[in-house]
Amino acid sequence: MEKVERNFMDPIRDVNLAKSKLKFANPFTNFQANMETLFLKKGYILLLIGFLLGRSLILAKLTPFSVPFFAAVYLVRKDRAPLALIGLIGGAATLSVVDAVSTFVLTLLFLVSYKATKKWLKNEVKFIPFYVFFVLLIGSLVEGYIVSGKFSLYELMMAGVESSLGFILTLIFLQGLPLLSISKRRQSLKTEEIVCLIILLASVMTGTIGWTVYDISIDHVLSRYLVLVFAFVAGATVGSTVGVVTGLIFSLASVSSFSHMSLLAFSGLLGGLLKEGKKVGVSFGLLIATLLIGMYGDGNAALLKTLLESAAAIALLFLTPKTFTSRLAKYIPGTLEHSQEQQQYMRKMRDVTSQRVAQFSHVFQALSNSFNHQSEPTEWDDTDRELDYFLSNVTEKTCQLCHRKEQCWTRNFNETYDFMKEIMLDMEQKGGEVSQKLYREWGVHCVKPKKVVEAMQQELTYYQANQKLKRQVKESRKLVADQLLGVSEIMGNFAKEIQRERENHHKQEELILEAMQDFGIEIEQVEIYSLEQGNVDIDMTIPDYQGHGECEKLIAPILSDILGETIIVNSEEYSPFGNDFYHVTFRSAKAYSVEVGVAHAAKDGGLISGDSYSTTELGCGKYAIAISDGMGNGERAHIESQETLQLLQKILQSGIEERVAIKSVNSVLSLRTTDEIFSTLDLAMVDLQNASAKFLKIGSTPSFIKRGNKVLKIQASNLPMGIIEDFEVDVVSEQLRAGDLLIMMSDGVFEGPKHVENHDLWMKRKIKELKTEEPQGVADVIMEEVIRSRSGYIDDDMTVLVAKIKHNTPKWASIPVPQYKQKAN
Repeated sequence: MEKVERNFMDPIRDVNLAKSKLKFANPFTNFQANMETLFLKKGYILLLIGFLLGRSLILAKLTPFSVPFFAAVYLVRKDRAPLALIGLIGGAATLSVVDAVSTFVLTLLFLVSYKATKKWLKNEVKFIPFYVFFVLLIGSLVEGYIVSGKFSLYELMMAGVESSLGFILTLIFLQGLPLLSISKRRQSLKTEEIVCLIILLASVMTGTIGWTVYDISIDHVLSRYLVLVFAFVAGATVGSTVGVVTGLIFSLASVSSFSHMSLLAFSGLLGGLLKEGKKVGVSFGLLIATLLIGMYGDGNAALLKTLLESAAAIALLFLTPKTFTSRLAKYIPGTLEHSQEQQQYMRKMRDVTSQRVAQFSHVFQALSNSFNHQSEPTEWDDTDRELDYFLSNVTEKTCQLCHRKEQCWTRNFNETYDFMKEIMLDMEQKGGEVSQKLYREWGVHCVKPKKVVEAMQQELTYYQANQKLKRQVKESRKLVADQLLGVSEIMGNFAKEIQRERENHHKQEELILEAMQDFGIEIEQVEIYSLEQGNVDIDMTIPDYQGHGECEKLIAPILSDILGETIIVNSEEYSPFGNDFYHVTFRSAKAYSVEVGVAHAAKDGGLISGDSYSTTELGCGKYAIAISDGMGNGERAHIESQETLQLLQKILQSGIEERVAIKSVNSVLSLRTTDEIFSTLDLAMVDLQNASAKFLKIGSTPSFIKRGNKVLKIQASNLPMGIIEDFEVDVVSEQLRAGDLLIMMSDGVFEGPKHVENHDLWMKRKIKELKTEEPQGVADVIMEEVIRSRSGYIDDDMTVLVAKIKHNTPKWASIPVPQYKQKAN
């Protein structure tokens, strides 16, 4: 009973659910799987190959295949070497008993010599061909001496030829055998490996020379079938190569097969050219080649015979399953199946990478949520708990040993608690002091008022320090949560970008190439990566580039008219491979551009200013303009402001949102040093597609926008960076227009004018009175006006940064090509 229960309760992982369903399996599929297991995995294909190679001849006399094949099998699959040896001896026995004995003796000689000297070999693969060479040389010389009784020149030459062939065949078999004997192969084959495989297969087929069925030569049928398969799978190049190599091997094996090489090469070429016609087209190519070559034969009987052999090869081709040819095509570079396999592999790698990046994004988002939504008590409960802890510590030091403890804390608990709470709140408001009235009232209630108040004053110091520490932890946690969320968003966007495949724009590429050629511009290649509005990305390869600005003056304007938006030259470079090709990248132009002018001066005319500024175009189509004013003057302030801008620039270029970037910089500045060194930051982010701007001001002075005769003021109130660890960044948004002047300045300029009560009105008036619209001129005029107002004395570091918003118009007008514009759209 126990045994029955144990069998009944087998683990579910051992139950094959697939077998419980009705399954109508394909008999051919099962047969193919069984054959693969028998021949490839168990190695019985080596027995068959050995048998055919054992009876293969070169020049109708030499047998150089046996020892190289056995040596290669012994090195590649040592456990299957006995099968190969049995096959070789069996094949040689079909020729003669002497050949069988010779094969056995030579393989034994190879094994003995290899085993005896193996311990001195560092690289076995390199030395195996030399072993084969010397074994065959010695064997041929001994055999010739036994037959003729002397060493003639002819015998020496034949021995040298056979040993040399053995040396070469060993190298070929070492390359080709792993492709047949190992089931898990690489996804693609090198050209050398394909040739080695063909030589191996052709050599095996020479073992069928002399076999006939109804007067049809088996070797002719198999060789033509081999050429048909490779022409059908890989096209004319590989097909003709297989035909030449196979025909050459057969012609060496039998002089009568020399004319057969022409037929195989021609049929491989024609069949590969007619590959688009599938098996019918390849077969038609073989029939044409057979008829053309057969006309030079010996009469109608020979032509009929070779046609029957070709028909038998065609029949074998049609019987070949599609799964076999498709699998073979995956290993040959240049085939459609190989390309699809590579694309599938790359797509899989892309999906795995994207999934990993997305997982990391989710991890960072989860960490951010855990910091944001960490289980905390409500503010009310937290305050009461802190108050209870505070009063508990006070009573432990004062009331614990008092004789009126029970009177105060048992009978009058609420009154005592409220009194002490009121005293603590009063101390917080008055810096540790207690009002006289409250002290007198407490003296009536308590017998040790002074001791209790002193204990509360002492405990209040610890209480406030603890509260400050908790606030800092809370603020730091919130900052970390924002930073993690920013990183999560960046990685999430990156995962989406990875998932975007290169779009198929073959039609548009042809249209652009045709338009350029009709215009007289020679283009080697056009590759379109994106045609998204505002995000066009096109690469071109131009031969014989003269370097006279053709790309900027001709090609970019033509593309601008075809695509309906402004296209500019993004980058140009010569081919790194030393040819005359020139690679050019065209991208969408931004709708707006920014022209910047700056004027700055150090305090007292010094060389180093405490102000720093930065203007940079970020990769996301935004333009950043920033001024930082370090605390004080001189080198220390300059270093502080410069590091602030550099850190901010790196964070913004990574794609993190502006507020999080500024908070991160502030956190670094507030934590990295204990010195009283602070920096202001005035940041403007301009979107170059729609000219919208965001202003983030941290302890900085107002900025101004001059639009015609109007002057707009941009202002926000925040403390300088590094003073407190957490603050809310005020963001002021403004829609800029083409022609606007954005004027930003440090406090040395804004507060510089002497004897001026209202700096806002003075600066607005000076900006409104400007006679120039050129940014550098505006910056110089404002700097000069401020310095003149102080009688030429520079009391503080001064920096004025002026940016002009302009429409981004191309330097060269677009060239109309209406017929292609309609086709492209």
